[in-house]
Amino acid sequence: MMKNIIWVSLILFASFAQSADFQKGIDAADKGDFKTAYKEWFPLAERGDANAQYNIGTIYANGLAVPQDYKQALLWSRKAAEQGHADAQYYLGLIYNNGQGVLQDNKQAAKWYHKAAEQGHAGGQYYLGLLYNRGRGVLQDDKQAAKWYRKAAEQGHAKAQYSMGERYALGKTVPRDDKQATYWYRKAAKQGHLDAQYNMGLIYHNGQGVPQYYKQAALWYSKAAKQGHPDAQYNLGLIYANGLGIPQDFKQAAKWYRKAAEQGHLDAQYKLGSIYANGDNGFKDYKQAAQWYHKAAEQGHADAQYNLGLIYHNGLGVLQDYKQAGQWHRKAAKQGHAGAQYNMGMIYDYGQGVLQGYKQAAEWYRKAAEQKHANAQYYLGLIYANGHGVRQDYKQAYMWLNLAKYNGEKTKNIFDLIIPKMTSKEINEAQKLSKICLDSHYENCA
Repeated sequence: MMKNIIWVSLILFASFAQSADFQKGIDAADKGDFKTAYKEWFPLAERGDANAQYNIGTIYANGLAVPQDYKQALLWSRKAAEQGHADAQYYLGLIYNNGQGVLQDNKQAAKWYHKAAEQGHAGGQYYLGLLYNRGRGVLQDDKQAAKWYRKAAEQGHAKAQYSMGERYALGKTVPRDDKQATYWYRKAAKQGHLDAQYNMGLIYHNGQGVPQYYKQAALWYSKAAKQGHPDAQYNLGLIYANGLGIPQDFKQAAKWYRKAAEQGHLDAQYKLGSIYANGDNGFKDYKQAAQWYHKAAEQGHADAQYNLGLIYHNGLGVLQDYKQAGQWHRKAAKQGHAGAQYNMGMIYDYGQGVLQGYKQAAEWYRKAAEQKHANAQYYLGLIYANGHGVRQDYKQAYMWLNLAKYNGEKTKNIFDLIIPKMTSKEINEAQKLSKICLDSHYENCA
């Protein structure tokens, strides 16, 4: 469930019926003097005072003036919990949930969360909801999860509010309702909940349940970004790069892309590389571009692999290296990147860093051509016209040149060379093939 150790805040209780000694402990704790607080509370705890027992448990849990000792924390918290102390019951739930001083036991966690939850403890309600949501220590039950989340959310528990927002956004045990999702996300976001702030940014960015409002999106992304949320940092970078609701500012875009990129954000690494490659922030730096493209490329980003291939091919910020260029283009091409597939065709066509191979060139040109890549269609037409790596076929040549022309490639000079070698019947058939290929969205181009 929660892998990190929960740092339990010291909650101090002082009713009118409590002794002066208990109050002395509170006064000492307020000053950070936990040694005195412990001295005042321990005798009371031994005499059965639930609040003193809970506070002693908390002192042991946090190692305040005593060595941190989860077993002692468990012992004293249990004594208070068995007397009905809601915070102690909640803390026992955390102890069993996280295996602090005991074996992790979700059933015991659920038991103690439930006791606290029934007394109205918001934390107990939320974590009980979480156990029902995940089916840990209890039978999985979305309705029970929603019930306890709502109770905690209505008490202002930020995580529960976020969970309610998720439920309305996904329509999970409640009708899908973007407005209700926004209502709960906003409440959590205003309390500093990181993912809720990011989701509020998305809501305004995409206009989900609210009018699209980029300025508000930027505001919420900024809040989450400053807390280190990588997706928020990336999206804030996008907003600055595109000038959405705020003045376009590539320096700010680069700043936020970098923060996300340094956390391993794939698209941010690619975008940061592109800013350096294009000189969007006032200067080109191919060395930096290559560095960030490489990081994204190694994570499998096809556009980054393609651009890194271009950088090696042209020797921009790196030593020119056709072999490296080919390796990165191949990686992108295998992911279906049309530009990389076309470049692989060129690499084999001209033998750049590989043995010249017209057959391989034709295979890669075709892959790109079937994705409407006009240059690839043009060169595939040439391959068929010349019979390089394929059987010479003027109808196929005409078809691909015709499609290249349709997609904006200049082909007049080549047509002038092959049309005289074709009969009227062959030209008509090639034109029909062109139409069949186009109408089939390039799925039937035999």
